[in-house]
Amino acid sequence: MTVWSVIGAGVAGLAVASELVARGAKVQVFDPGGPPGPHGCSWWAGGMLAPWCEFENAEEPVLRLGQNAIDWWAGRTRVHRRGTLVVANSRDLPDLRRFARRTEGLVDVNGPKITELEPDLNSFSKGLLFEAEAHLDPRQALRDLHRQLCDQGVVFHQKLAPPRLENAIDCRGLHAREVLHDLRGVKGEMLVIRCPDVTLTRPVRLLHPRMPLYIVPRGDGVYMLGATMIESEDSSRITARSMLELLSAAYALNPAFGEAEVLEIGVDLRPAFPDNLPRIRRLGHTIYANGLYRHGYLLAPALAQGVADLALDNKHSELVDEDRA
Repeated sequence: MTVWSVIGAGVAGLAVASELVARGAKVQVFDPGGPPGPHGCSWWAGGMLAPWCEFENAEEPVLRLGQNAIDWWAGRTRVHRRGTLVVANSRDLPDLRRFARRTEGLVDVNGPKITELEPDLNSFSKGLLFEAEAHLDPRQALRDLHRQLCDQGVVFHQKLAPPRLENAIDCRGLHAREVLHDLRGVKGEMLVIRCPDVTLTRPVRLLHPRMPLYIVPRGDGVYMLGATMIESEDSSRITARSMLELLSAAYALNPAFGEAEVLEIGVDLRPAFPDNLPRIRRLGHTIYANGLYRHGYLLAPALAQGVADLALDNKHSELVDEDRA
C-alpha cells in the first residue's frame, strides 16, 4: 500500500493528513518542530470561519470554498456556530455600509438587537450580523487533529523528511520557498488578552478608521485580538504602532478593554502567492500545498480535499496550478 508522506504539521499539513486518512490512505507526517505549538504559524490565528466577511476584500474562491469549512471542522473539533457581528462607531457608518455592499449573507441589526446579542456592546446603533459564520479555537483544533491522527495510526516523525522522498506532500509554508519562488511572507501581529469585565460570545469586527479589528472569544475572559497585515518579512517582534492601534481599537469597542491583561504577543509570517489564493503544485514526486495567507483555517479543508483528489484520483481541482505543475 502506498504511504503518503506529509511534510509539515501546521494547519495545512494536519488537514491534508486528516483528509487522506478519511479516504483510506496510509499516511506519515514529518515535522522537526514536533506536536502543535508556538513554533508554528498556525498557532497564531484567529480561528474565524467567516467566508462571507472575508469576501469584503478577498477573491471569490474564498467565499465559495470557505463555506464548506464549517462542517469539515465540526467533524473534527468543537465549532461555535454563533455568527459574526460587525459594528462601527457613528462616525464610521459609511464604512459599515460599504462593508455591507461588498459582502453577502448578512442581516442589518440595530442598537437594541446588538445589545441583545452582546450586552457588553451597548454603544453601537447599527451593525451587521453574519448568522451562518462560526469560529473555533485554533490551538485546540490543531491538538484535536494531531490526537485523532495518532489514534488512527499515523506516525509522526520529529525530524526533517528524507531527501527525494516519493509520494511526498509538502505543506511547509514559507520553508518551501526554495522551490516555490513566487511565495512571499506577510507579517501578522496579534495579542491574546484577558479581560473578565467584558463578555463576548461570538467574533466581533470593529470597522476602525486606522486598523479594522477583530476580536475572538476563547472563553474565561480570554480573547484573541488581531490582526495586522503588513507586507514585511520581519517576524522578530511586534511594532509599537501595531500594539497601540490594536489596543486602541479594542478600547473603542469597549473601554473596559483598557484594563485588560496582555497574556501573549504573537508575530508570524503567513505564506502567500501573488493573488493571495492557495495553490497545489505537483513537481516531480512531490505535491506542494501552500499559500493559505490569512485564510488558514477557512481554506485548509478545501486545500486538503484538492490534495487528496490529486494524490489519490489524479483529479485536478481548481486549486491545482496547471501553469506550474
